[in-house]
Amino acid sequence: MQIHPRDNVEVRADGHKYALCEIAAGENVIKYGSPIGHATQTIAAGEHVHTHNLMTNLSGTLEYSYSYRDYGITAIDSDLTFQGYVRENGDVGIRNDIWIVNTVGCVNRIAEELARRTGALAFVHPFGCSQLGDDQRVTQLILRGMVNHPNAGGVLVLGLGCENNNIEAFKKVLGDCDERRVRFLNCQDTEDEIAEGERLIEELKAYANTFVRSPVSISKLRLGLKCGGSDGYSGISANPLVGSLCDRVVSYGGSCVLTEVPEMFGAEHLLMERCQSREVFDKTVRLINDFKNYFVRHGQVVYENPSPGNKAGGITTLEEKSLGCVQKGGLSPVVDVLDYGDSITKSGLSLLNGPGNDIVAVTNLMAAGVQMVLFTTGRGTPLGGAVPTVKISTNRALAEHKRRWIDFDASPVLDGAEMATLTDDLLAYVLSVASGEETKNEKNGFREISIFKDGVTL
Repeated sequence: MQIHPRDNVEVRADGHKYALCEIAAGENVIKYGSPIGHATQTIAAGEHVHTHNLMTNLSGTLEYSYSYRDYGITAIDSDLTFQGYVRENGDVGIRNDIWIVNTVGCVNRIAEELARRTGALAFVHPFGCSQLGDDQRVTQLILRGMVNHPNAGGVLVLGLGCENNNIEAFKKVLGDCDERRVRFLNCQDTEDEIAEGERLIEELKAYANTFVRSPVSISKLRLGLKCGGSDGYSGISANPLVGSLCDRVVSYGGSCVLTEVPEMFGAEHLLMERCQSREVFDKTVRLINDFKNYFVRHGQVVYENPSPGNKAGGITTLEEKSLGCVQKGGLSPVVDVLDYGDSITKSGLSLLNGPGNDIVAVTNLMAAGVQMVLFTTGRGTPLGGAVPTVKISTNRALAEHKRRWIDFDASPVLDGAEMATLTDDLLAYVLSVASGEETKNEKNGFREISIFKDGVTL
Protein backbone atom coordinates (compact mmCIF):
# COMPACT_ATOMS: atom_id res chain seq x y z
CA MET A 1 0.00 0.00 0.00
CA GLN A 2 1.41 3.36 -1.08
CA ILE A 3 -0.12 5.96 1.26
CA HIS A 4 0.73 9.16 -0.65
CA PRO A 5 1.67 9.71 -4.32
CA ARG A 6 5.02 11.26 -3.29
CA ASP A 7 6.02 8.26 -1.14
CA ASN A 8 9.04 6.16 -2.11
CA VAL A 9 8.05 3.35 0.28
CA GLU A 10 4.97 1.16 0.59
CA VAL A 11 3.47 -0.56 3.63
CA ARG A 12 2.92 -4.30 3.38
CA ALA A 13 0.78 -6.74 5.34
CA ASP A 14 3.27 -6.91 8.23
CA GLY A 15 2.97 -3.14 8.78
CA HIS A 16 6.60 -2.55 7.74
CA LYS A 17 8.00 -0.39 4.94
CA TYR A 18 9.55 -1.56 1.66
CA ALA A 19 11.25 0.59 -0.97
CA LEU A 20 9.25 1.32 -4.13
CA CYS A 21 12.42 2.29 -5.96
CA GLU A 22 16.13 2.53 -5.28
CA ILE A 23 16.82 5.06 -2.53
CA ALA A 24 20.38 6.41 -2.48
CA ALA A 25 22.41 6.77 0.70
CA GLY A 26 21.59 10.17 2.23
CA GLU A 27 18.33 10.49 0.28
CA ASN A 28 15.12 11.16 2.23
CA VAL A 29 12.68 8.32 2.76
CA ILE A 30 9.17 9.62 2.09
CA LYS A 31 6.00 8.34 3.78
CA TYR A 32 2.68 10.17 4.21
CA GLY A 33 4.13 12.55 1.58
CA SER A 34 6.79 13.86 4.01
CA PRO A 35 10.35 12.87 4.96
CA ILE A 36 10.57 10.36 7.81
CA GLY A 37 14.41 10.35 7.83
CA HIS A 38 17.20 9.52 5.44
CA ALA A 39 18.73 6.32 4.09
CA THR A 40 22.02 5.42 5.78
CA GLN A 41 22.98 3.22 2.83
CA THR A 42 21.68 2.55 -0.65
CA ILE A 43 18.33 0.74 -0.42
CA ALA A 44 17.32 -1.45 -3.35
CA ALA A 45 13.78 -1.48 -4.75
CA GLY A 46 11.69 -3.94 -2.74
CA GLU A 47 14.12 -3.95 0.21
CA HIS A 48 12.90 -3.73 3.82
CA VAL A 49 13.30 -0.17 5.18
CA HIS A 50 13.77 -0.03 8.94
CA THR A 51 16.26 0.71 11.71
CA HIS A 52 19.18 -0.95 9.86
CA ASN A 53 19.07 1.50 6.93
CA LEU A 54 16.96 4.52 7.98
CA MET A 55 17.85 7.34 10.40
CA THR A 56 15.94 10.35 11.69
CA ASN A 57 16.55 13.90 10.41
CA LEU A 58 15.50 15.46 13.71
CA SER A 59 17.83 17.51 15.89
CA GLY A 60 17.20 20.65 17.97
CA THR A 61 14.78 23.58 17.93
CA LEU A 62 13.73 25.19 14.66
CA GLU A 63 12.41 28.49 13.37
CA TYR A 64 9.04 28.48 11.61
CA SER A 65 7.06 30.85 9.42
CA TYR A 66 3.30 31.26 9.64
CA SER A 67 1.12 30.68 6.60
CA TYR A 68 -2.46 29.64 7.31
CA ARG A 69 -4.03 26.85 5.29
CA ASP A 70 -7.79 26.34 5.40
CA TYR A 71 -8.93 22.76 4.78
CA GLY A 72 -12.59 23.70 4.64
CA ILE A 73 -13.89 22.27 7.92
CA THR A 74 -17.04 24.35 8.19
CA ALA A 75 -19.79 24.61 10.79
CA ILE A 76 -22.78 22.31 10.28
CA ASP A 77 -26.06 22.44 12.16
CA SER A 78 -26.75 19.08 13.76
CA ASP A 79 -29.64 17.73 15.79
CA LEU A 80 -27.50 14.88 17.17
CA THR A 81 -27.65 14.53 20.95
CA PHE A 82 -26.39 12.35 23.78
CA GLN A 83 -27.87 11.69 27.19
CA GLY A 84 -25.68 13.68 29.56
CA TYR A 85 -25.73 15.21 33.04
CA VAL A 86 -26.06 19.00 32.94
CA ARG A 87 -24.34 20.47 36.00
CA GLU A 88 -25.45 23.58 37.83
CA ASN A 89 -22.60 25.60 36.29
CA GLY A 90 -23.64 24.52 32.77
CA ASP A 91 -20.90 21.93 32.28
CA VAL A 92 -21.97 18.54 30.95
CA GLY A 93 -20.80 15.18 32.29
CA ILE A 94 -21.26 11.75 30.77
CA ARG A 95 -20.90 9.94 34.10
CA ASN A 96 -22.28 10.72 37.56
CA ASP A 97 -19.68 9.00 39.74
CA ILE A 98 -18.32 9.93 43.16
CA TRP A 99 -14.58 10.57 42.92
CA ILE A 100 -12.07 10.47 45.76
CA VAL A 101 -9.27 12.93 44.95
CA ASN A 102 -6.18 12.68 47.18
CA THR A 103 -4.09 15.72 47.96
CA VAL A 104 -1.21 13.37 48.80
CA GLY A 105 -0.12 9.79 48.14
CA CYS A 106 0.07 9.00 51.88
CA VAL A 107 -3.70 8.43 52.00
CA ASN A 108 -3.90 6.13 48.96
CA ARG A 109 -4.83 3.04 50.94
CA ILE A 110 -7.51 4.95 52.87
CA ALA A 111 -8.98 6.13 49.57
CA GLU A 112 -9.01 2.57 48.23
CA GLU A 113 -10.72 1.26 51.36
CA LEU A 114 -13.37 3.98 51.13
CA ALA A 115 -13.89 3.11 47.47
CA ARG A 116 -14.27 -0.59 48.32
CA ARG A 117 -16.88 0.17 50.99
CA THR A 118 -18.90 2.82 49.15
CA GLY A 119 -18.52 2.26 45.41
CA ALA A 120 -16.83 5.63 44.95
CA LEU A 121 -13.85 5.75 42.57
CA ALA A 122 -10.36 6.26 44.01
CA PHE A 123 -7.41 7.47 41.91
CA VAL A 124 -4.14 6.80 43.70
CA HIS A 125 -0.91 8.67 42.97
CA PRO A 126 2.42 9.17 44.80
CA PHE A 127 2.51 12.99 44.73
CA GLY A 128 1.46 15.97 46.85
CA CYS A 129 4.27 15.96 49.42
CA SER A 130 8.01 16.63 49.22
CA GLN A 131 7.46 18.48 45.95
CA LEU A 132 8.72 21.96 45.14
CA GLY A 133 7.98 24.74 42.68
CA ASP A 134 6.56 23.78 39.31
CA ASP A 135 6.10 20.11 40.24
CA GLN A 136 3.83 20.94 43.17
CA ARG A 137 1.99 23.49 41.03
CA VAL A 138 1.37 20.94 38.25
CA THR A 139 0.13 18.41 40.81
CA GLN A 140 -2.30 20.98 42.20
CA LEU A 141 -3.54 22.01 38.75
CA ILE A 142 -4.16 18.44 37.63
CA LEU A 143 -6.00 17.64 40.86
CA ARG A 144 -8.02 20.85 40.46
CA GLY A 145 -9.06 19.62 37.02
CA MET A 146 -10.21 16.36 38.62
CA VAL A 147 -12.24 18.09 41.33
CA ASN A 148 -13.95 20.31 38.76
CA HIS A 149 -14.57 17.56 36.22
CA PRO A 150 -18.25 17.26 35.20
CA ASN A 151 -18.11 13.43 35.03
CA ALA A 152 -17.98 13.49 38.84
CA GLY A 153 -21.36 14.06 40.46
CA GLY A 154 -19.60 14.49 43.80
CA VAL A 155 -15.98 14.68 45.01
CA LEU A 156 -14.33 13.86 48.33
CA VAL A 157 -11.00 15.67 48.61
CA LEU A 158 -8.96 13.48 50.93
CA GLY A 159 -5.86 14.84 52.65
CA LEU A 160 -3.52 13.78 55.45
CA GLY A 161 -2.86 17.13 57.13
CA CYS A 162 0.90 17.67 57.12
CA GLU A 163 1.67 17.48 53.37
CA ASN A 164 2.94 20.35 51.20
CA ASN A 165 -0.29 20.15 49.22
CA ASN A 166 -2.47 20.17 52.32
CA ILE A 167 -6.15 20.91 51.92
CA GLU A 168 -5.86 24.57 52.89
CA ALA A 169 -3.03 25.08 50.38
CA PHE A 170 -4.97 23.19 47.72
CA LYS A 171 -8.11 25.26 48.32
CA LYS A 172 -6.16 28.38 47.29
CA VAL A 173 -5.57 26.78 43.87
CA LEU A 174 -9.01 25.21 43.67
CA GLY A 175 -10.88 28.45 44.29
CA ASP A 176 -14.58 28.61 44.97
CA CYS A 177 -16.50 25.35 44.81
CA ASP A 178 -19.97 24.12 45.70
CA GLU A 179 -19.62 22.28 49.01
CA ARG A 180 -22.75 20.28 48.25
CA ARG A 181 -20.67 18.68 45.48
CA VAL A 182 -17.16 18.85 47.02
CA ARG A 183 -16.35 17.76 50.58
CA PHE A 184 -13.00 17.80 52.38
CA LEU A 185 -11.50 15.37 54.88
CA ASN A 186 -8.13 15.71 56.64
CA CYS A 187 -7.40 12.25 58.00
CA GLN A 188 -5.26 13.52 60.89
CA ASP A 189 -8.17 15.63 62.14
CA THR A 190 -10.66 12.85 62.82
CA GLU A 191 -10.55 9.83 65.12
CA ASP A 192 -12.04 7.44 62.54
CA GLU A 193 -11.30 8.64 59.03
CA ILE A 194 -13.02 5.63 57.43
CA ALA A 195 -16.34 6.25 59.22
CA GLU A 196 -16.16 9.97 58.49
CA GLY A 197 -15.25 9.32 54.85
CA GLU A 198 -18.20 6.95 54.47
CA ARG A 199 -20.54 9.55 55.96
CA LEU A 200 -19.35 12.28 53.60
CA ILE A 201 -19.54 10.00 50.56
CA GLU A 202 -23.13 9.09 51.37
CA GLU A 203 -23.97 12.80 51.48
CA LEU A 204 -22.24 13.28 48.13
CA LYS A 205 -24.21 10.38 46.65
CA ALA A 206 -27.44 12.02 47.74
CA TYR A 207 -26.43 15.23 45.96
CA ALA A 208 -25.29 13.38 42.81
CA ASN A 209 -28.61 11.55 42.67
CA THR A 210 -30.40 14.85 42.09
CA PHE A 211 -28.99 14.79 38.54
CA VAL A 212 -30.55 12.71 35.78
CA ARG A 213 -29.57 12.18 32.16
CA SER A 214 -31.22 14.47 29.62
CA PRO A 215 -30.68 15.16 25.89
CA VAL A 216 -27.64 17.34 25.26
CA SER A 217 -26.42 18.74 21.93
CA ILE A 218 -23.37 17.09 20.39
CA SER A 219 -21.81 20.57 20.48
CA LYS A 220 -21.19 19.94 24.21
CA LEU A 221 -19.02 16.90 23.45
CA ARG A 222 -15.34 17.19 24.46
CA LEU A 223 -13.03 14.43 23.25
CA GLY A 224 -9.38 13.72 24.09
CA LEU A 225 -7.23 12.22 21.33
CA LYS A 226 -4.42 9.80 22.25
CA CYS A 227 -2.47 6.89 20.75
CA GLY A 228 -0.31 4.26 22.42
CA GLY A 229 1.39 1.08 21.34
CA SER A 230 1.32 2.32 17.75
CA ASP A 231 2.21 0.15 14.77
CA GLY A 232 2.70 0.55 11.03
CA TYR A 233 -1.06 0.75 10.52
CA SER A 234 -1.76 3.47 13.10
CA GLY A 235 -1.32 6.27 10.57
CA ILE A 236 -3.34 4.40 7.94
CA SER A 237 -6.43 3.15 9.79
CA ALA A 238 -7.20 4.17 13.38
CA ASN A 239 -5.58 7.62 13.50
CA PRO A 240 -7.12 8.88 10.23
CA LEU A 241 -10.47 7.49 11.39
CA VAL A 242 -10.24 9.42 14.66
CA GLY A 243 -9.15 12.47 12.63
CA SER A 244 -12.25 12.13 10.48
CA LEU A 245 -14.38 11.90 13.62
CA CYS A 246 -12.58 14.93 15.10
CA ASP A 247 -13.44 17.00 12.01
CA ARG A 248 -17.05 15.85 12.23
CA VAL A 249 -17.37 16.73 15.93
CA VAL A 250 -15.65 20.10 15.41
CA SER A 251 -17.99 20.91 12.50
CA TYR A 252 -20.91 20.25 14.87
CA GLY A 253 -19.51 22.75 17.39
CA GLY A 254 -17.79 20.26 19.70
CA SER A 255 -14.22 20.22 21.02
CA CYS A 256 -11.26 17.88 20.58
CA VAL A 257 -7.88 18.01 22.30
CA LEU A 258 -4.65 16.59 20.84
CA THR A 259 -1.64 16.04 23.11
CA GLU A 260 1.68 14.08 23.12
CA VAL A 261 3.98 16.95 22.16
CA PRO A 262 7.11 14.81 21.48
CA GLU A 263 5.00 12.88 18.98
CA MET A 264 4.40 16.08 17.06
CA PHE A 265 8.16 16.47 16.36
CA GLY A 266 8.66 16.11 12.63
CA ALA A 267 4.98 16.73 11.88
CA GLU A 268 4.50 20.04 13.70
CA HIS A 269 4.37 21.93 10.38
CA LEU A 270 1.06 20.22 9.60
CA LEU A 271 -0.41 21.63 12.81
CA MET A 272 1.20 25.05 12.50
CA GLU A 273 -0.24 25.64 9.04
CA ARG A 274 -3.71 25.13 10.53
CA CYS A 275 -3.31 27.56 13.44
CA GLN A 276 -6.30 29.89 13.32
CA SER A 277 -4.32 33.01 14.21
CA ARG A 278 -0.76 34.25 14.56
CA GLU A 279 -1.20 34.14 18.34
CA VAL A 280 -2.09 30.42 18.26
CA PHE A 281 0.81 29.79 15.84
CA ASP A 282 3.28 31.50 18.21
CA LYS A 283 1.94 29.41 21.12
CA THR A 284 2.38 26.25 19.05
CA VAL A 285 5.99 27.15 18.19
CA ARG A 286 6.71 27.67 21.91
CA LEU A 287 4.95 24.40 22.74
CA ILE A 288 7.20 22.45 20.35
CA ASN A 289 10.49 24.20 21.06
CA ASP A 290 9.99 24.32 24.84
CA PHE A 291 9.47 20.56 24.89
CA LYS A 292 12.57 20.04 22.76
CA ASN A 293 14.50 22.19 25.22
CA TYR A 294 13.13 20.02 28.06
CA PHE A 295 14.80 17.02 26.39
CA VAL A 296 18.05 18.92 25.88
CA ARG A 297 18.02 20.23 29.47
CA HIS A 298 18.01 16.64 30.68
CA GLY A 299 20.77 15.57 28.29
CA GLN A 300 18.44 13.62 25.99
CA VAL A 301 18.14 13.78 22.21
CA VAL A 302 14.77 14.97 20.90
CA TYR A 303 14.28 11.88 18.73
CA GLU A 304 14.57 9.26 21.54
CA ASN A 305 11.41 7.54 20.31
CA PRO A 306 9.80 5.25 18.96
CA SER A 307 9.50 2.57 21.61
CA PRO A 308 10.59 -1.07 21.11
CA GLY A 309 6.96 -2.04 20.55
CA ASN A 310 6.56 0.67 17.92
CA LYS A 311 9.63 -0.60 16.09
CA ALA A 312 8.41 -4.18 16.20
CA GLY A 313 5.18 -2.93 14.63
CA GLY A 314 7.00 -1.26 11.75
CA ILE A 315 7.65 2.33 12.93
CA THR A 316 11.29 3.38 12.56
CA THR A 317 11.74 7.10 13.29
CA LEU A 318 10.03 9.74 15.37
CA GLU A 319 9.04 11.64 12.22
CA GLU A 320 7.22 8.55 10.97
CA LYS A 321 5.47 8.09 14.30
CA SER A 322 4.55 11.78 14.49
CA LEU A 323 3.18 11.98 10.95
CA GLY A 324 0.85 9.13 11.85
CA CYS A 325 0.08 10.49 15.31
CA VAL A 326 -1.08 13.99 14.34
CA GLN A 327 -3.65 12.55 11.95
CA LYS A 328 -5.89 12.09 15.01
CA GLY A 329 -6.46 15.85 14.80
CA GLY A 330 -7.90 15.55 11.29
CA LEU A 331 -7.78 18.74 9.24
CA SER A 332 -9.56 21.04 11.70
CA PRO A 333 -8.15 24.49 12.47
CA VAL A 334 -6.11 24.72 15.68
CA VAL A 335 -7.97 27.20 17.89
CA ASP A 336 -5.99 27.10 21.15
CA VAL A 337 -2.90 25.78 22.95
CA LEU A 338 -3.36 24.59 26.54
CA ASP A 339 -0.78 24.16 29.30
CA TYR A 340 -0.93 21.69 32.22
CA GLY A 341 -4.14 22.25 34.15
CA ASP A 342 -5.71 24.62 31.61
CA SER A 343 -9.36 23.97 30.76
CA ILE A 344 -10.97 23.82 27.35
CA THR A 345 -12.55 27.21 26.62
CA LYS A 346 -12.98 27.15 22.84
CA SER A 347 -14.89 24.90 20.47
CA GLY A 348 -12.64 23.27 17.90
CA LEU A 349 -9.26 21.53 18.01
CA SER A 350 -6.86 22.48 20.82
CA LEU A 351 -3.29 21.31 21.45
CA LEU A 352 -2.32 20.32 25.01
CA ASN A 353 1.13 20.38 26.57
CA GLY A 354 2.45 17.08 27.88
CA PRO A 355 4.50 13.98 27.10
CA GLY A 356 3.48 10.94 25.10
CA ASN A 357 3.47 8.68 28.18
CA ASP A 358 0.07 7.02 28.10
CA ILE A 359 -1.10 7.47 31.69
CA VAL A 360 0.25 11.02 32.03
CA ALA A 361 -1.27 12.06 28.69
CA VAL A 362 -4.70 10.59 29.47
CA THR A 363 -4.59 12.29 32.89
CA ASN A 364 -3.69 15.65 31.30
CA LEU A 365 -6.60 15.30 28.87
CA MET A 366 -9.00 14.54 31.72
CA ALA A 367 -7.78 17.56 33.69
CA ALA A 368 -8.43 19.76 30.63
CA GLY A 369 -12.08 18.69 30.81
CA VAL A 370 -12.55 16.02 28.13
CA GLN A 371 -15.43 13.68 28.92
CA MET A 372 -13.83 10.68 27.21
CA VAL A 373 -10.58 9.76 25.49
CA LEU A 374 -10.32 8.10 22.07
CA PHE A 375 -7.21 5.94 22.33
CA THR A 376 -5.87 4.29 19.18
CA THR A 377 -3.50 1.34 19.47
CA GLY A 378 -1.82 -1.21 17.23
CA ARG A 379 -0.13 -3.27 19.93
CA GLY A 380 -2.87 -3.16 22.56
CA THR A 381 -3.12 -1.84 26.13
CA PRO A 382 -5.57 -2.36 29.01
CA LEU A 383 -5.07 1.25 30.18
CA GLY A 384 -8.02 3.28 31.37
CA GLY A 385 -8.10 6.79 32.72
CA ALA A 386 -10.45 8.60 35.09
CA VAL A 387 -12.79 9.19 32.13
CA PRO A 388 -14.04 6.50 29.72
CA THR A 389 -11.10 5.48 27.52
CA VAL A 390 -12.20 4.09 24.15
CA LYS A 391 -9.59 1.69 22.75
CA ILE A 392 -9.55 1.67 18.93
CA SER A 393 -7.49 -1.04 17.21
CA THR A 394 -5.53 -0.38 14.05
CA ASN A 395 -5.64 -4.01 12.86
CA ARG A 396 -8.08 -6.91 12.97
CA ALA A 397 -5.67 -9.35 14.64
CA LEU A 398 -5.47 -7.14 17.73
CA ALA A 399 -9.24 -6.58 17.83
CA GLU A 400 -9.84 -10.34 17.76
CA HIS A 401 -6.99 -11.26 20.11
CA LYS A 402 -7.78 -8.67 22.80
CA ARG A 403 -11.55 -8.43 22.89
CA ARG A 404 -11.42 -7.55 26.61
CA TRP A 405 -9.41 -4.42 25.79
CA ILE A 406 -10.62 -3.19 22.41
CA ASP A 407 -13.85 -1.19 22.02
CA PHE A 408 -13.80 -0.43 18.29
CA ASP A 409 -11.97 -1.92 15.31
CA ALA A 410 -10.67 0.50 12.66
CA SER A 411 -9.17 -2.23 10.46
CA PRO A 412 -12.03 -2.25 7.89
CA VAL A 413 -10.34 0.88 6.49
CA LEU A 414 -7.50 -1.39 5.38
CA ASP A 415 -9.97 -3.59 3.51
CA GLY A 416 -11.49 -0.72 1.54
CA ALA A 417 -14.33 0.36 3.82
CA GLU A 418 -15.48 3.92 3.21
CA MET A 419 -13.99 6.31 5.75
CA ALA A 420 -17.26 8.28 5.96
CA THR A 421 -19.24 5.13 6.77
CA LEU A 422 -16.81 3.99 9.45
CA THR A 423 -16.82 7.53 10.87
CA ASP A 424 -20.61 7.28 11.18
CA ASP A 425 -20.19 3.98 13.05
CA LEU A 426 -17.56 5.38 15.42
CA LEU A 427 -19.62 8.50 16.08
CA ALA A 428 -22.63 6.36 16.93
CA TYR A 429 -20.49 4.38 19.38
CA VAL A 430 -19.04 7.56 20.95
CA LEU A 431 -22.55 8.95 21.48
CA SER A 432 -23.61 5.66 23.08
CA VAL A 433 -20.65 5.88 25.49
CA ALA A 434 -21.53 9.50 26.22
CA SER A 435 -25.06 8.29 27.01
CA GLY A 436 -23.89 5.65 29.49
CA GLU A 437 -22.59 2.57 27.64
CA GLU A 438 -19.51 1.34 29.50
CA THR A 439 -16.15 1.04 27.76
CA LYS A 440 -13.93 -1.99 28.29
CA ASN A 441 -11.72 -0.12 30.76
CA GLU A 442 -14.80 0.67 32.85
CA LYS A 443 -16.10 -2.89 32.72
CA ASN A 444 -12.65 -4.15 33.75
CA GLY A 445 -12.32 -1.57 36.53
CA PHE A 446 -9.10 -0.20 34.99
CA ARG A 447 -8.87 3.47 35.98
CA GLU A 448 -5.56 5.22 36.65
CA ILE A 449 -3.95 8.63 36.83
CA SER A 450 -0.35 9.85 36.76
CA ILE A 451 1.00 13.38 37.03
CA PHE A 452 3.92 14.90 35.11
CA LYS A 453 7.08 15.44 37.19
CA ASP A 454 10.19 17.36 36.20
CA GLY A 455 11.94 18.56 39.34
CA VAL A 456 13.34 17.81 42.79
CA THR A 457 11.65 15.55 45.33
CA LEU A 458 12.72 16.32 48.93
